[in-house]
Amino acid sequence: MRANTVIMIILAGVFGVLAVVLANMWLANQRSAMAKPGDLPRDTIVVAATQLKFGDSLSADKLREIPWPAGAVPAGAFKTTKDLLAGDGAKQALQAIGVNEPVLATKITGPGQRATLSAVLAEGMKAVSIRVNDVLGVAGFVFPGDRVDVLLTRTVRSDEGADKSFVDVLLQSVKVLAVDQVADESKDSPTVVKAVTVEVNTKDAQKLTLAAGAGQLSLALRQAAANKAETTERITLSDLSGDTPDDVAKRQAEAQKQAAADAAAAADRQRADDQRKQADAKMDGLAKAVERVGSQVDELSKKPATIVQAAPEAEPLKVVQSEPPVRATVGVFRGVKLETYDVPRQP
Repeated sequence: MRANTVIMIILAGVFGVLAVVLANMWLANQRSAMAKPGDLPRDTIVVAATQLKFGDSLSADKLREIPWPAGAVPAGAFKTTKDLLAGDGAKQALQAIGVNEPVLATKITGPGQRATLSAVLAEGMKAVSIRVNDVLGVAGFVFPGDRVDVLLTRTVRSDEGADKSFVDVLLQSVKVLAVDQVADESKDSPTVVKAVTVEVNTKDAQKLTLAAGAGQLSLALRQAAANKAETTERITLSDLSGDTPDDVAKRQAEAQKQAAADAAAAADRQRADDQRKQADAKMDGLAKAVERVGSQVDELSKKPATIVQAAPEAEPLKVVQSEPPVRATVGVFRGVKLETYDVPRQP
């Protein structure tokens, strides 16, 4: 190996070590400059000393003051605990506040106010409750603070007489305030609920109230960060099978006609059966009547013949055996009317 090459390798190593040493010295100086307390303006801010839940009352033992850069104080923050607790009456948390999290004015009530939904509502917004079940409420996985879309399912009768069902997206990105009577956003265990309270404006509150009686409301849970409105369209039965609405209406009309024809045929068969039963009953009654008349005729024919004695001066009379009648008259009452029939006598 030549001497020039060895000298270049040694110089490269020396310069590398020198660069590392200089970089470490610069970083140490920067850390020292940032650690000096008098270089940046400082202020204080009130944070939560313990975990706070919805409805928890605020007190001095649950709060503490920590240093904070003066130019980075959040809007609505309090500098001292005394400022936060000022006023007549206790203040309560309107949402979950974690340890060392700044306590902002929007997260707590005013002096003497209770942690209710009216305190949580934004300016100009209304709280409306809608009824759901274990399926329509997304199986209990909707919690206070979530965003949902409200769907409306309706069935209406068309001009052709057939029923048409469809689903519309009624409202999008609606904030859930409470499930049943629970408004705590820190709740994380699924619960089957019967009602969900949402935050909407006045017009949307009117829509929800009207839709509750017009069809069936259901919820679609949104992604936590998805607050933008989407382009939606009505979904009908034809979208499920690929048929057009006219095809679906035609099938429904044919099914209704077939059901009506089957019902009419069943009624005709029932009437025919009733008429046959009535005719059989009349024939049975007539046969029994004829049998009774024949029995009466037989009894009359079995009686002894009458013997007539002539006067002494006349010739003796011969005994004559009466012949039974060949035909008989039968009377049958039909209601209050008597009908007679001339029938042959049975031997």
